[in-house]
Amino acid sequence: MPSWRTCRRRRWGEIIEGELVVSPRPASPHARAATKLGGWLDGPFDEGSNGPGGWIFLFEPELRFPALGDALVPDVTAWRRERMPRMHDVPYFSLAPDWACEVVSDVTQAWDRGPKMRVYARAGVEWLWFIDPLGEGLEIHRLQDGQWRLHEVHLGSGTVNAVPFDAVPLNMGKLWLW
Repeated sequence: MPSWRTCRRRRWGEIIEGELVVSPRPASPHARAATKLGGWLDGPFDEGSNGPGGWIFLFEPELRFPALGDALVPDVTAWRRERMPRMHDVPYFSLAPDWACEVVSDVTQAWDRGPKMRVYARAGVEWLWFIDPLGEGLEIHRLQDGQWRLHEVHLGSGTVNAVPFDAVPLNMGKLWLW
């Protein structure tokens, strides 16, 4: 029988709008895009190195929203330090992040852009990014009056100032190198 550790590497589960959703672990383009994005965000926005700081970032944290009954695992998330001044030693977070990023794939796209997006809105996540490593695209959505509004779309390998991290340019081409 496979150990928990072996199974953990192959799949993970989320409870989205009352349904258990089991997804495969990310393929290499997905993992690479999330890693490169995290590298870009860490110095200027988390550590305040050559940037404004003021954020705490995590890869694949578990978010539980008991009032909603949902348990999500976004690819990358961030909280403004004024809302979460320090990192807590907890197995999951019930404080909704200020920003979440989903790196989409053919397998996860319908859940990410449908039910999961609705849960993020109900939880009050202000910014939601979708990164498509195969389509080389970035979509930025902002929550306004409880509804998602498409804020920006960036395609290709150019350099962009992507809100809410527009203080430091993002070279999107680095996300697609795999």
